[in-house]
Amino acid sequence: MGINTGIEWTQATWNPVTGCTKVSPGCKNCYAERMAIRLKAMGNPSYTNGFKVTLHNNLLGLPLTWKKPQHIFVNSMSDLFHKDVSIEFIQNVFDVMNNALWHSFQILTKRSDRLVELDPILKWAPNIWMGVSVENEDYLYRIDDLRKTRAYIKFISFEPLLGPVGKLDLKSIDWVIVGGESGPGARKIEQSWVIDIRDQCNTRHIPFFFKQWGGVQRKKAGRVLEGRTWDEMPLA
Repeated sequence: MGINTGIEWTQATWNPVTGCTKVSPGCKNCYAERMAIRLKAMGNPSYTNGFKVTLHNNLLGLPLTWKKPQHIFVNSMSDLFHKDVSIEFIQNVFDVMNNALWHSFQILTKRSDRLVELDPILKWAPNIWMGVSVENEDYLYRIDDLRKTRAYIKFISFEPLLGPVGKLDLKSIDWVIVGGESGPGARKIEQSWVIDIRDQCNTRHIPFFFKQWGGVQRKKAGRVLEGRTWDEMPLA
């Protein structure tokens, strides 16, 4: 974790929680799991437990030491709303984000049910962006759950996009990311699925970010969609 990251839509990662468990098809080829196993083998102290959910109290204050304002992806190696992350710890993470108002924090979850459950007791500052991951039309309910929260900036990550999602209800959504799966066993993404989401975003004037086509050689596949890259971000 740190200032430099290869994730195109953010500038830094902060992992006060590491480890996770699979909850839906998008988790099948989890990049974080592969990385955690590799980092454990390398002797990284944050991954002594491999990919078992682990809370790192010693890392809670890290963003407060970064003085340059930046976008920070929270828990790129986990899910903040995993059942094994205590309510108290989640609130501690939110306290840090509320105190580091010069940063923008980007949170993603597949556990939208717990997000809605805890929403009333969380302190949402304008610099906290809340998103849900949706891999196909079976998980569109996560968007409905996201809409129920009091987050100021709400976004969707269709990554890995594993199928068409049809007509979307994008009311109250501020940003959309789309990406194909990458790495060993990567499942195919269809251009028509991506274009359909992009067109719906354009119609609603919602910023659209196309992260990658993915595949085994993701850098070679690139991220050009119909002759250009799409790097739109919400104004916040």
